Amino acid sequence: MSTVSTVNGGISFWYADQGTPLAREPLPGDATADICIVGGGYTGLWTAYYLKKAVPFLNITVLEAKFCGYGASGRNGGWLYNGIAGRDRYAKLNGHEAAVRLQQAMNETVDEVVRVAAEEGIDADIHQGGVLEVAYTPAQLARLKDFHSVEIAFGETDRVLRGARETCERVNVTGAVGSSWTPHGARLHPVKLVQGLAATVEALGVTIHESTPVTEIKPKHAHTPYGTVRAPYILRCTEGFTANLKGQRRTWLPMNSSMIATEPLPRSVWDTIGWDGRETLGDMAHAYMYAQRTADDRIALGGRGVPYRFGSGTDNDGRTQPATIEALRDILVRFFPSTAGARIDHAWSGVLGVPRDWCATVTLDRSTGLGWAGGYVGSGVATTNLAARTLRDLIQQDSGQSGPTDLTTLPWVGHKVRRWEPEPFRWIGVHGMYAAYRAADRRELTSPRVGTDPVAKAADRLAGRH
Repeated sequence: MSTVSTVNGGISFWYADQGTPLAREPLPGDATADICIVGGGYTGLWTAYYLKKAVPFLNITVLEAKFCGYGASGRNGGWLYNGIAGRDRYAKLNGHEAAVRLQQAMNETVDEVVRVAAEEGIDADIHQGGVLEVAYTPAQLARLKDFHSVEIAFGETDRVLRGARETCERVNVTGAVGSSWTPHGARLHPVKLVQGLAATVEALGVTIHESTPVTEIKPKHAHTPYGTVRAPYILRCTEGFTANLKGQRRTWLPMNSSMIATEPLPRSVWDTIGWDGRETLGDMAHAYMYAQRTADDRIALGGRGVPYRFGSGTDNDGRTQPATIEALRDILVRFFPSTAGARIDHAWSGVLGVPRDWCATVTLDRSTGLGWAGGYVGSGVATTNLAARTLRDLIQQDSGQSGPTDLTTLPWVGHKVRRWEPEPFRWIGVHGMYAAYRAADRRELTSPRVGTDPVAKAADRLAGRH
């Protein structure tokens, strides 16, 4: 497999496929609005969409540092699925039934995104093939069965557990010994969705200013180099780039995730692999992978690579390390040996937001008008939509337009979490954690033992993962 001609960076393959958009005009000076949204990714755009749909006369301004979808929304793996970071933690804090309601809301969110995309004419290559998560070691199979049972306990009664033969009939992953499949998932093209969403909200009358970095958020004020936007509500929707804001360096850790995309694969390769259902594909490794079969028959596959930059740094153009490209290529060939001769057309990286307790949250501080949503830990394609609808309901409740709703009473609303440790402790901790996970995966790959490697268990406890 050659990587000599691989495009490295350039934001993402999805932008190479669609073309980098011309940026909208920056903020021309001081301005006022009813609601100011900081961040032009999925969270910010979905929030603008639902607020404008609910109250068409609202004056809504979106401020984006680069252009809409520059961050995780334009670089992710295209997994529209029902996973949400922190559900098990919320079950412990708020009770099982509260977490079941959260999970049900996520199940419904997948259909909501598909519905809105169709209604608004956004062609994002959406295919509802569900999510297939595979195991290929004895330890992974034990985790898979536990995972499957837990998901059913949280209300996913339509989830299916498959053995080795049934799994390979769906997707021929070499060495797969079992899988769990849920219908609550779809593959999509991330950039087609975010660009379509930006055009939709703009057509509704939302003002979007790009090339306008917000440097500081205060109650009723969003400060930029070009002026200040004043609004009763300021909503922070910046996910992995939150650390760039004044005072937010330790709020959410910007975790790096990297991807590769192959050239379009010939029919002979697909005859070997199968994957006719175009499920999104993941595994039960500790340093897990995620993949999709694209609309033009490539495999886009991702994993952690170098997980964190010192000082909560973020990249500018998505460039990733050559060693990460090689590691992702090795995973691809291990899963699908028939891809060994395929060209890797593109490689890129992006950042996702990780709270200290690994729990996604939605909050509106009614005393200040400051709101935020995020900390999706890589599960944001669908969760952003649920977060946006929740922010809409919280604002309508605060402004007296409605009372509490099913969404405003979900257990992730108003959740508080402590800040990350200062450097160098968080750099040492994150890199140590992923080194432990990779070492555990290597041992599990060659070991007949059924239990999870104890080093991985220790890393989970130290990291605060749930």
